[in-house]
Amino acid sequence: MLPGADGRLHGFTPRAAPAPAPGGAARPRSRTAYAAAHVVADPLAGNAIGAPARLDWPATLAFRHHLWDLGLGVADAMDTAQRGMGLDWPATAELIRRSGAEAAARGALLCCGAGTDHLDPGAGTTPEEVAAAYTEQLETVEAAGAVPVLMASRHLAACARGPEDYAKVYGRLLEQVRAPVILHWLGTAFDPALAGYWGHGEPAEALDTVAGIIADNAAHVDGIKVSLLDADLEVRLREKLPAGVRLYTGDDFNYPELIEGDDRGHSDALLGVFAAIAPAAAAALRALDAGDTEGYRAALEPTVPLARHLFAAPTFYYKTGIAFLSWLNGHQPGFTMVGGLHSARDLVHLSQALRLADAAGVLTDPESAVARMRGLLEISGVRS
Repeated sequence: MLPGADGRLHGFTPRAAPAPAPGGAARPRSRTAYAAAHVVADPLAGNAIGAPARLDWPATLAFRHHLWDLGLGVADAMDTAQRGMGLDWPATAELIRRSGAEAAARGALLCCGAGTDHLDPGAGTTPEEVAAAYTEQLETVEAAGAVPVLMASRHLAACARGPEDYAKVYGRLLEQVRAPVILHWLGTAFDPALAGYWGHGEPAEALDTVAGIIADNAAHVDGIKVSLLDADLEVRLREKLPAGVRLYTGDDFNYPELIEGDDRGHSDALLGVFAAIAPAAAAALRALDAGDTEGYRAALEPTVPLARHLFAAPTFYYKTGIAFLSWLNGHQPGFTMVGGLHSARDLVHLSQALRLADAAGVLTDPESAVARMRGLLEISGVRS
């Protein structure tokens, strides 16, 4: 019996079996695909609001191997890993080093976020200071052997006076990188502090600025991850990019159509929702490799209602749903998060996430998931 939005309990019976996961660890051929991975909190550590993050390293790294085993790349130390929402820089740097070593040992695909979040909120008051802060984190990512993702910076958003400051900072960084990197455009639904990024009030006004920065530094840019939750804007930017520069969709609402694409092109993928729907995502991409668009749609489209629920406003709390499904699927011992973020979504939201995950076929063991959910409901005072 699960609580519903009407304040009543409703019966729930899971599917008899989950959708089969694809075997083998071959990477997709037709698309480059990263799943942005979350982190698992150490249940024996504090991990209270404002406390230093303490991770369950075996579970955290095992989840990355789970994604690699399905053929997906891992995007680590990104916003899904609670950057700026509980994961401090010392823990982030250790995560990057450990994930880098695990990826190198198996030749796996890994990118990691480099940003400015180690600065105090009042620091980084000039573009030059922001660039220096980026450089410090960039060195950590490059030393780990990962593809750097130059994450959108709250500090740059706060101090930049216009598009020229963004061009100056990114130009300086891209001149010094060892190999092509991924840029990062995170919309305000994910982080309100990034309003006006690239020096423009509206994202549509920033397209030419972004495309211009990339064109001026195309040899140093692998692609750009775009998380605006606006498919039309993403396609417009994609069509402005130089040849060979990828657009990695971070649109957790419209990803099936953007990845499939059309005769105008397609997006690659760097998605938080892929961590929650990894078996379905892997199966869909393999179907796409085989030219089976119907199979692709059949695998991925049932996951969209779940994604839209997990990323519902306030969107930046989607990480709670990612960790919740990880727990339901047995990838971590408990439903806890660094910074106490497991409290960010209520039981009604989590109950609907369970229903939708079951409908999407991404519960690896429905019986075990139901048992875990029953325990959560009981300690929360829900009696059926």
